Amino acid sequence: MKRTIINIFFLVLPVILRSQDISVQAEYPTVVEAGQQFGITWTVNEGGGEFAAPPFDGFYKIMGPETSYSSSTQIINGKISHNTSYSYVYYLQAVNAGKFEIASASFTLKGKTYYSDPMKIEVVSSNSPVQQNVQAGSNQPKTNANVENAGTGISLDLSVNKKDVYLGEGIVAGVKIYTRTNIAGINEIKYPAFTNFMKSDIETPQLNSLKQENINGTVYGTGMIQQFLLYPQVTGEITIDPVQITVLIQQKGSQPDSFFGDFFTSYENVPRAVASKPVRINVKPLPGLKPEDFSGVVGKLNLKAALNKDSVNVNDAVTFKITVSGNGNLKLAEAPVLKISSDVEVYDPKVTDDIKNTINGTSGQKTFEYLLIPRHYGDFTIPSVSYSFFNTSTGKYEKLASGEFHFHARKGTEQVNTGIAVYGGVSKEDVKYLGKDIRFIRNNPGNLSKSADVLLVKRSYYSLFILALLIFLSFLFFRKEHIRRNSDITAVKNRKAAKIANKRLSNASSCLLRNEIDRFHEEILKALWGYLSDKLNIPVSDLTRNNAILYLTEKGIDDDKIKVLTDILDRCEYARYSPASDVSSAGDIYNGASKFISDVENSIG
Repeated sequence: MKRTIINIFFLVLPVILRSQDISVQAEYPTVVEAGQQFGITWTVNEGGGEFAAPPFDGFYKIMGPETSYSSSTQIINGKISHNTSYSYVYYLQAVNAGKFEIASASFTLKGKTYYSDPMKIEVVSSNSPVQQNVQAGSNQPKTNANVENAGTGISLDLSVNKKDVYLGEGIVAGVKIYTRTNIAGINEIKYPAFTNFMKSDIETPQLNSLKQENINGTVYGTGMIQQFLLYPQVTGEITIDPVQITVLIQQKGSQPDSFFGDFFTSYENVPRAVASKPVRINVKPLPGLKPEDFSGVVGKLNLKAALNKDSVNVNDAVTFKITVSGNGNLKLAEAPVLKISSDVEVYDPKVTDDIKNTINGTSGQKTFEYLLIPRHYGDFTIPSVSYSFFNTSTGKYEKLASGEFHFHARKGTEQVNTGIAVYGGVSKEDVKYLGKDIRFIRNNPGNLSKSADVLLVKRSYYSLFILALLIFLSFLFFRKEHIRRNSDITAVKNRKAAKIANKRLSNASSCLLRNEIDRFHEEILKALWGYLSDKLNIPVSDLTRNNAILYLTEKGIDDDKIKVLTDILDRCEYARYSPASDVSSAGDIYNGASKFISDVENSIG
């Protein structure tokens, strides 16, 4: 019996399908507001034909068509009914107020054309009560759009907490959806480029369900999709383009039965495109003249500084750390400027940050860690470091300052070994009064005797005198030449550069034998930088990698040898500050440094 019913069903179904009339129905809002986005849906109860939409004169076409298909079969009191529908959705935006008419859409199948009814849509101005304003709480961005009260019942709002800001002042922006219809999900989100803004995402909980809100007597389902922190980078009026999303709306696929109600009703997910309105931000320039020590931060800052030790050997490092904390565009905070003696070599700071983005702005801290290496012994002072920022609450520049820091550099053992000591001053202990330079005359004359021979009458005396005179004159000549050559400090350093560097390499080799890997890399760096300083006649405080390479190139050193130098410097600097050093490569580093010094000596002498 069941098989017979199924056979009859498939025999009757094609007859039913051929007997149904083809219709083209349009669904659209009759009243919209200027600037509002809305959708028009044409539904055709037959497939296989060609659908043609009319021109949308007076409206801006956002996207479309989006097509969908649904089918349902019902058996009521032995009667079989089959419904098929093909939907074509277009998304438009109203531009100007007035009354507009959209012509009929057409559907052509087997040479026959079917038409929908023309549509009349009235566009009202923004003062119309079709939409109600929505304001968010004081801690949240204020809405920029109006909640839709007609059409699809869905609107999207790109809201900001302020529209009049200073250059670099943070803006909290949020994308929020309002709906009075059932949404199955969000299919696609297109955020604007946020041109002329520095954008940071705020961690926003995933939108799994909507929250019910009563807005001017109407209950909406609302949800925050995403929040951002925006920092304007140019002055003037900046426009943020609309956000566009495509949502899936649940729609009934067939009319409910009068007896069973919605029990046998099927639903389908229909895509709908929604876009927010553009947002305009007025960005004011920072007033007055910027201080020389301006950090680039707009907000509120605090500053702390610390020195890790107050006593160190010459050519050993101390760490000076400056921490900037507070609220504002901390990512743009520039490094403070240290004004310190040229006898102290200052490396570029190591920058670390711990910054969080919330609806209250960017907060956290940024740390600048300077490596200082004294090249001479003595007492050194790090002057007070000044750091300015622009306080948006007062509308003025404010200056922060650290205290002074002092440290002492002791004489290093390597200065004694090199044979050349450069002193920053004279210690009082270096000058001592002996008080014992006067000796009494001997009272006892001793045994006196008369010599039998007179030395002056001997020929050998004059020969020895002439020989002594020649030796004395030679000594004066060589002594004068020695003084002349040593008076040129630059030439002396140049001549002894390789000798001093080899002694430091010898120290590095001793460190390697004692398995002092960190000390080994430090000695290699001292040997190379000291050699380059002496050979190229560049003070250590002014010697950098770039000008060393430039001078070596001018001296005719080829690129392969320069590459050996840069490779050794990179490996040593990495090994000094890395948690664990590679022992296996220490021998290669030592041989490479020794070969580089030898090659340069052979090339430029």
